Amino acid sequence: MKKTLSLILSLIMLLTVLTLASCQTVSDDTTTAAQTSPETTAADATEADTTDAVTEEPEATPDRIRVFTLMGPTGMGMAKLISDDKNGTSQQDYTFTVASAPDQISAEVIKGSFEIAAVPVNLASVLYNKTEGKIKLAGVNTLGVLYVLENGDTINSAADLKGKTIYATGQGSNPEYTLRYILTKNNIDPDKDVTIEYLAEHAELAAQMVSGSVTLGMLPEPNVTSVMVQNGDVRIALDLSKEWKEVSGTELVQGCIIVNAEFAEKYPAALQKFLDEYKASVDFVNSNVDEASALIEEAGIVPKAAIAKKAIPNCNIVLITGEEMKAPVAAMLDVLYTAEAKSVGGKLPDDGFYYTGK
Repeated sequence: MKKTLSLILSLIMLLTVLTLASCQTVSDDTTTAAQTSPETTAADATEADTTDAVTEEPEATPDRIRVFTLMGPTGMGMAKLISDDKNGTSQQDYTFTVASAPDQISAEVIKGSFEIAAVPVNLASVLYNKTEGKIKLAGVNTLGVLYVLENGDTINSAADLKGKTIYATGQGSNPEYTLRYILTKNNIDPDKDVTIEYLAEHAELAAQMVSGSVTLGMLPEPNVTSVMVQNGDVRIALDLSKEWKEVSGTELVQGCIIVNAEFAEKYPAALQKFLDEYKASVDFVNSNVDEASALIEEAGIVPKAAIAKKAIPNCNIVLITGEEMKAPVAAMLDVLYTAEAKSVGGKLPDDGFYYTGK
């Protein structure tokens, strides 16, 4: 009886152990299958990809891109792009306005009623300070366009200006400070060693040089070309871009592209597309002078294509962007600030002034 009871107990214990072992095996097999099953792995991977992937939505397209530019060299590089937009072949839709004076653009910039504008480089600094950083400099578009003209043959270097009377325009702005800087660096006191007579308008001085009543004057393009076409005795005595570079080691920078800071932040791809189209326009103007001069007249940037055609080679139309633009712009603004702080808006702009696309 005892042996029978012992046998029964032994069998019960054995069945219990086998049952537990079987449960453990099923559990282990289930766990392993969950970890290694191809179907389960693929599903998990798909779910993970869906969860972890960042969906990149295309950048929104701006409703409008309002572009302001100026008559003269600052606007000449824009001519092909203006034509492309008019013909519906530009990559984006633009609304172009050609202004006759910088203050017309300034008013729109201060109101924020613009996306892109071409302005004098010192005005860009003034507007940056005035709007507390709501505009940025996106590129240099015009280098030096100032020349000293002479009806005669006495001026062949900056040093030859000593003791002369020079007629000029642009008092209180870039032309005055550029001339004074070059004179000073050539050991000529602009207040004692020369007499500078300022006229209010380029056209007024140009007319006097054409008539011969003024024999020595400083003018920008395309007025330079206009004078020389009408009076064959007038010649370019000094290229102030070359004179500037000789004494400063940097390029003379006079025109630039500014952008609404909010637009640049919200639509960087649209801004880059504009810069690409503008660069193509600049290259076209410099390489296809005959066709470009007709487009310049058509856009109202220069009144006569014949004058634009002769002026283009002397207008130094470019597009310099990114880090490359910073050194010449900073050098130019520093000279202007030293001469007259208000010419750059009372203080030099900080590094946030420059849009480099980063």
